[in-house]
Amino acid sequence: MVSQPLSRMALVMAAGLMLAAGGSAQAQVSGAATGGTAVMVPATVPQTSGFRQALAAAASGDEAVQSFFRDRGYDAFWTGEGPEGITRRAALLAALDGADFHALPVSRYDARGLRLAFGQLRSEGDRGRLEIRMTRALLDYARDLSSGVLTPARLDPGIVRTLPRPEEPAVLAAFAADPQRLLNSLSPRNPEYVRLLRARADLQRQIAGGGWGPGIAAKSLRPGAQGPEVIALRDRLSAMGYLSRSATASYDGAIAAAVRAFQDDQGLTADGVAGEATLRALNTAAEDRLAAVTVAIERERWANIPRGDRHIWVNLTDYTVKLIDDGKVSFETRAVIGSTKDDKRTPEFSHRMTYLEVNPDWTVPPGIIRRDYLPKLQANPNALGHLKVVDSRGREVPRSAINFAAYSARNFPFSLKQPPGPSNALGRVKFMFPNPWSIYLHDTPDKHLFARDARAFSSGCVRLNDPFDFAYALLARQSDDPKGLFQRVLNSGKQTRITLEEPVPVHLDYRTAFSDARGKMQYRRDIYGRDAVFYAALVKAGVTP
Repeated sequence: MVSQPLSRMALVMAAGLMLAAGGSAQAQVSGAATGGTAVMVPATVPQTSGFRQALAAAASGDEAVQSFFRDRGYDAFWTGEGPEGITRRAALLAALDGADFHALPVSRYDARGLRLAFGQLRSEGDRGRLEIRMTRALLDYARDLSSGVLTPARLDPGIVRTLPRPEEPAVLAAFAADPQRLLNSLSPRNPEYVRLLRARADLQRQIAGGGWGPGIAAKSLRPGAQGPEVIALRDRLSAMGYLSRSATASYDGAIAAAVRAFQDDQGLTADGVAGEATLRALNTAAEDRLAAVTVAIERERWANIPRGDRHIWVNLTDYTVKLIDDGKVSFETRAVIGSTKDDKRTPEFSHRMTYLEVNPDWTVPPGIIRRDYLPKLQANPNALGHLKVVDSRGREVPRSAINFAAYSARNFPFSLKQPPGPSNALGRVKFMFPNPWSIYLHDTPDKHLFARDARAFSSGCVRLNDPFDFAYALLARQSDDPKGLFQRVLNSGKQTRITLEEPVPVHLDYRTAFSDARGKMQYRRDIYGRDAVFYAALVKAGVTP
């Protein structure tokens, strides 16, 4: 048997749902006798023991939710009959309706199911349970939108980033104070987030219209070529927006220019020749680009922290290191990153650069010793003659005094160090943001790898093509003569630390889809295979593919 007050309450629930769908407040207070969807009712409903028991049972084990309702004296928050309840549920349900636009898992919040539940209230127990469902939907949505749907470290140990998870009591308190303000504050503030959302919507429209058409069945095409493959190339470039519609069947100057523009956007050598790498990128389906953008949106949420007015952005897939000042790139250099082997991949995290070390020595990382160097020393104690063997007190130990065969990778008690000098593995300078993973940026005496498009060759640290210029750019804020300062220390030959008076945030990221300074989308290869794993996980979580 349903009580009369509860029946009136259910009508007001429907009024709140109508408000969420855009109905007017005036319509919601029209009388039931005239066929309206709601009636004018008292602003409060007495809380019964059945309501409180159901609410407490549904919140069991969830301390944040339990505390929130306990502090409210177990009063209804979402299902109350007054204007506050209507405003709250309308704001949340409207936000949940937009979850797909943000590439969030719509099914996780179940806005449709929540609406149905409001229309199907039959008891105070139903109402108590719905209070908790709405509260959990808010908290799940707030967490996902502000800091990501996934916990990436569970899927790939190379993501050692600390996620900016919101504090649930703070979310609930802020929503109670001003629902719309809290909801508006959740998504990342970085303009890149909006650009990625726009790119995702554009790709969805492109896919709905048939994508970019047939692929290009050729291994290589050069200017001057003719035939059906060139026509396919022309049509593909046109569909992607790189070329105006044309009747040409020849690989002419216009097609070559379009190929160069496309190559620029893929991080390829812009030579106007459609070689193997260029054709592979051209033949990438719009659906695959949509997947890359979807993961980039998720990654933007993982990095939803203040980046710093001045910060360093290392995009591993782009093989670049950029110094960003007030939103603009003030310096950029090519980089070599960790190789694609599992134990050499560069991790992703954010930290603060605090100093430069000029004329550094190189302490060989323990992993390289165990994996590469100890076996060589066991085979030949005089191998790796450029390295010193050092004990735990920092004293050099003669190799003749060590029986390398007596040690294993687990119990080897020595360090290996290379003294400062031009041939040092770290070159003449390294840029330090001390972290548990022993990752840093550094010079290198081996420069030939920077000429390649793909540059994943290091053991994990990031090598710079222009380390001296990078040092000058960093020191420019604390010296009138940054180049002179750096060169004097360099020319001394002494191992010297230069402290940065203002530490600079460093963000090691991995974006296969991102926008350039013009807002134009750029795409890179998923060199570590990370994005493929994350996209599959997002789809499994409920993000629309």
